[in-house]
Amino acid sequence: MTKKENTGKPKSKTGAEQREDSGQEAPLEGEDLAAALENALAEVAEFKDQTLRAKAETENMRKRVSRDVEKAHKFALDKFTANLLPVVDSLEKAVENFVALETNSEDARLKAVEEGVSLALKLFVDTLQRSGIKQVNPEGEPFDPQFHEAMGMLENADMEPGSVMAVLQKGYTLNDRLVRAAMVMVSKEPLKQAAAVADAADQAPEAD
Repeated sequence: MTKKENTGKPKSKTGAEQREDSGQEAPLEGEDLAAALENALAEVAEFKDQTLRAKAETENMRKRVSRDVEKAHKFALDKFTANLLPVVDSLEKAVENFVALETNSEDARLKAVEEGVSLALKLFVDTLQRSGIKQVNPEGEPFDPQFHEAMGMLENADMEPGSVMAVLQKGYTLNDRLVRAAMVMVSKEPLKQAAAVADAADQAPEAD
């Protein structure tokens, strides 16, 4: 008796077998799917954090560069200003000398020259001020070590101790930044007056 030949169609493969044959991964299910989703969300959060950090660093760098550029523009005249100040000093000294000469002279030409130099000085100083360069002329004001350089102290009963009695050389600032301190003489209390105050304090009756 011969065996009955199998003439039917080949048995169809399951979906898993077909994916295995084609190299495709099986779909995730249950806990595997939840873990994959959690990992994906973690990667998104990390990428978002990195993006925010990069954005913050870029913004900080932009601000630093902007400040540096602004500072460079604002104080680019520092050296140029320092080189101009001796010119102003010379003009001021010339005006002072002309005024001193006028007291001993009636020469109209001398007066005219003095007026011309004074006008040139005024125009020069006004030009400096328009560029942000201002004079520091603190006569009569309290001494300020940030803007004044004390060249000495003199007794003066008519001024508060620590006041600027005289300005030997004017100071200058550029956009409120000191370029040159004003050279000044500072007042101090006369020794006799200080001694009298001390004696009076010693002789004052003590409170019971």
